Amino acid sequence: MPPSPPPPTYSAAVAPGALPLVGHGLRLLRGSAGFLSSLHTHGDLVAVRLGPTAAQVPCHPDLLNRVLADDRLFDKGGVFYERARDVAGNGLVTCPHRDHRRQRRLVQSAFRRSQLERYAHAVQVELAAVTGTWRAGDVIDAFPVCYGLALRTLGRTLYSTAIDARLARSVEQAFDTVLNGLFRQMFLPGPVRRLPLPATLRYHRALAYLHDATRQLIADYRVAAPVGRSDRADGSEPDLLSALLAARDEDGARLTDAEVHDQVITLLAAGTETVAATLTWALWRISHHPAAEEQVRAELAEVLADGRAPGWEDLPRLGAVDRVVSETLRLHPPGWLFTRVTTAPTELAGHPLRAGTTLVFSPAAVSRHPAAYRAPAQFDPDRWRPERVTPAARLAFLPFGTGARKCVGDLFARTECVLALATLLSRWRLLPEPDADLRPVPLATVLRPRRLRLRISTR
Repeated sequence: MPPSPPPPTYSAAVAPGALPLVGHGLRLLRGSAGFLSSLHTHGDLVAVRLGPTAAQVPCHPDLLNRVLADDRLFDKGGVFYERARDVAGNGLVTCPHRDHRRQRRLVQSAFRRSQLERYAHAVQVELAAVTGTWRAGDVIDAFPVCYGLALRTLGRTLYSTAIDARLARSVEQAFDTVLNGLFRQMFLPGPVRRLPLPATLRYHRALAYLHDATRQLIADYRVAAPVGRSDRADGSEPDLLSALLAARDEDGARLTDAEVHDQVITLLAAGTETVAATLTWALWRISHHPAAEEQVRAELAEVLADGRAPGWEDLPRLGAVDRVVSETLRLHPPGWLFTRVTTAPTELAGHPLRAGTTLVFSPAAVSRHPAAYRAPAQFDPDRWRPERVTPAARLAFLPFGTGARKCVGDLFARTECVLALATLLSRWRLLPEPDADLRPVPLATVLRPRRLRLRISTR
């Protein structure tokens, strides 16, 4: 037998440019995605400083997949989740390993494929409402419009009906304050966070409002739709919140009231800005790549030859649109920084890690790695064609994570993005105004451009 190939060797390094107190915070402030995606040039495992916290960043796809595959050894924790739990409590995204399996089983029941078709209908309804007032020559601010669409879609998915417009605006403003303040809170030393600074006070007021609004929405829903109600002849649950309230674990226990609250606010936080950012970047990318745009428009002309809006049944035939979404997620992964903490001594890249070591999980750190992608900086949706995509590319594609902690709503998010993009591009051309500022919003929880206004014209 031929000898086995030697195991791969990886390098460890320290990122240059750390400053006293803030560490690499200034670099992240100036360009978080660019900084993280450049770390692989220093090594496969790179040490950084997040404010006062030392952390290790796996920059090789193999290493990051190893971290994500063992959620017991590399548990959710560290400076990101300390602050994220202010928002989402002990929900599915933020809970530690010991609570995750039970929560996953209960929440998973709300995202069965049989339910996604009904959720897709909510996307269609809200898209029609958003675009119904558009006229040729109008200019829209892309991210706020896409965020409003995502929030109202999720609200309709949760409650089977539209959220009150005033409430939706208030929730949107509160999330904007909280999510844009979360990373700033994360990088500040504890004593500074406890000072009554104006930004800190705004953060905590918005946080309190979100929790109060979520409790009230659930209470109102319980009155209007008692647990066990079903509008459908097949007995399936009519909306996402009803599915959460009715779910039972193997012992017959339901989610507690606190757990339902944490899951709802988790969904509102995780399912809005991420979708809005992906759609915003996709619209910008496709407006600058005529070949990809033409491929999408030809596909839509064939699939939607009768002039109707795209629906759930069309998804298998929207391959070109789906590839645009995949390539957008690769180049602009919405969630750019999460943390893990080692629960026992271990090693990574031949580098010893003590128990309690903070690691940074960043899709951006591997999404442009030359070991996984040819011409990694290039926008090339066709790299995701079945005959072209490589195992290495799939391994490095981690906008939704992987392993046991992979995003439970990944298929729902992709469905929403594909249907929204297909609907918009089948009816309109959206061209960027000259004042676009594509630099990411500093330290926002989700990577999004500072300003992208789009002028609407009919096809």
